[in-house]
Amino acid sequence: MADTILVVNAGSSSIKFALFELGDGRVLRRVTTGQMDGIGTEPRLRVRDAQGRAVADEKYSTGEVGDVPAATARVSAWLRAHLDGAALIAVGHRVVHGGPLYASPRLVDDTVLAALESLVPLAPLHQPHNVAPIRAVRARLPDTPQVVCFDTAFHRTHAEVADRYALPEALYRQGVRRYGFHGLSYEYIARALPRVAPGIAHGAVVVAHLGSGASLCALRDGRSVDSTMGFTALDGLPMGTRCGQLDPGVLLYLLAEKRWRVEDVERLLYREAGLRGLSGISNDVRDLLASDLPRARLALDYFVYRIGREIGSLAAALGGLDALVLTAGVGENSPEMRARICGAAAWLGVALDEAANRAGGPRISTPGARVSAWVIPTDEERMIAEHTLEIVSRVSTKGAASR
Repeated sequence: MADTILVVNAGSSSIKFALFELGDGRVLRRVTTGQMDGIGTEPRLRVRDAQGRAVADEKYSTGEVGDVPAATARVSAWLRAHLDGAALIAVGHRVVHGGPLYASPRLVDDTVLAALESLVPLAPLHQPHNVAPIRAVRARLPDTPQVVCFDTAFHRTHAEVADRYALPEALYRQGVRRYGFHGLSYEYIARALPRVAPGIAHGAVVVAHLGSGASLCALRDGRSVDSTMGFTALDGLPMGTRCGQLDPGVLLYLLAEKRWRVEDVERLLYREAGLRGLSGISNDVRDLLASDLPRARLALDYFVYRIGREIGSLAAALGGLDALVLTAGVGENSPEMRARICGAAAWLGVALDEAANRAGGPRISTPGARVSAWVIPTDEERMIAEHTLEIVSRVSTKGAASR
């Protein structure tokens, strides 16, 4: 019976999970990957084995899976029914916001759990759903160690000048600062660069994590220098349903002049803006690419325009640019969007190799390009599993030494 680690990545409308088995030398081997998406609309559970073969594809009604807790229960039931032979040694969780407290993964205890819940106002679309599976596992498997891995932690290497807002010192000390997100994805890319593209691994690199959530990160020598996201996961690029950069005066106007409630503003910023708000059609890039409606084109044009602007901004923060890396759903799977984004960065020296782009890379720029462009798939679940194994091994070693 092999030791295994379960990874849970819970969002507002989906739950991703993966099971990793510890092989010889305690090397992690992925054995199962699954996702319950469409929660509350068209719930669907899909699971694949290590070779990518489908082992489950189950659809549910909204009455059966109407919210994240219900989805968590369904996923848990599937795991119990199909993975009885697995010896679960730990569960690792993605948590979006670690606030100013956490710069590295942590073993869950009462203090950590209370701190995570106190950060819900900083990530209302994600944090409650990140915390819910932790409580569910605690209730069912109270003796199983759980580790939380933070999307903000990787960006704690920023210089203070990059993390500050031009606000009074007291607010900074209270935690009002630029955190940055998608850190687990960027950490994975930083670790993958020496293997995939060793020539740029220690250089100045902008990584574009482009999915339903979207951001850019400036790396130098594999460390985060700056990011487009700030205090919350609203800032920077437009996203599927989030607005991205916005003049705070707009919020004052909506609250004071239009008499909007805070709840209405929150719903606008997190759920009704971004590509969905611009297009009036969909928050999914695939739907917008398939549409010939002017508003769909506008949404994509705006998305590319803002990405191009922010690539330039981060190149300035780095003092130059050696490479551009595209990752996550859009970055990994859309040759058309990659071509448009590389076109927006052509002034910096990116020159697209069209055949390489259609083939999916990993290098999609011409050999002589001043700034190289790459497609590198991210793997947040593996990053979480590695952190979880490290924490659990450390705790086990300390416990054995104290006996």
